[in-house]
Amino acid sequence: MNAVFFYDKTFDGLLSAVFQAYSTKRFPDRLLKVGDVAPMFIDERITVITDPDQAGRVWTGLLNKTDATVRNMLGYVWLSEISGSDELLFRYICKTFDSKHTVAWNFGDADVLELTKIARKVAHEALYIKQFVRFQKSADGIYVAPIHPEYNALPLTIAHFSDRFADQQWVIYDTKRKYGYYYNLHEAVEITLADDNNLLNGRLNDTAMDDDEKLFQQLWKSYFKAMAIKERLNPRLHRHNMPTRFWRYLTEKRI
Repeated sequence: MNAVFFYDKTFDGLLSAVFQAYSTKRFPDRLLKVGDVAPMFIDERITVITDPDQAGRVWTGLLNKTDATVRNMLGYVWLSEISGSDELLFRYICKTFDSKHTVAWNFGDADVLELTKIARKVAHEALYIKQFVRFQKSADGIYVAPIHPEYNALPLTIAHFSDRFADQQWVIYDTKRKYGYYYNLHEAVEITLADDNNLLNGRLNDTAMDDDEKLFQQLWKSYFKAMAIKERLNPRLHRHNMPTRFWRYLTEKRI
């Protein structure tokens, strides 16, 4: 029999689906969002209700079966938003529970190998965000940094920025996913903006930018240009170390 689970596409929902599968002994061939059209020739359609208690029991089981590295990888893969990543996570979690030994390093298993690859990509994206975020001081004194990452890696960087810039109010905003974090000198809180058009090109417009910020940006551009040694330019290596998709957010690339 072919079965499809419909759930709300949240991580707790995914863990609830795992709980449901083991409770009913029915393991889905597909995981779809509630409201999606099921494939043809499906024998059973099951709607999973997200239950925090059930999700918590599954997570407790993972705490007992895996180490922090593996659990971090699960979170990274969820944040990847890659199509089918939830089904990959479902299979991986089931294999973890079904095995007497850890499956984390069994790279002969296609699911283990794929999960590890995706987790590394997301971790690398988080590193890129830390490297290439450029804050711009707004007219109201808040430092703003728009980003457009390939994966939803912003949450993985908030602890870093909260520690690194603890004495400043700042906003880092993901223009692709329409949300961000505002640090108010005490904690970082998730926000959404009613109008983020001013951030889409990676730069605050002149009316929203602090006057000193305009001067500092010009000084930084001049410094960057003066320090470049024309004879040692290596565009290929430059693009490898600083992907072009980040350039619109970098002050030094707006020369």
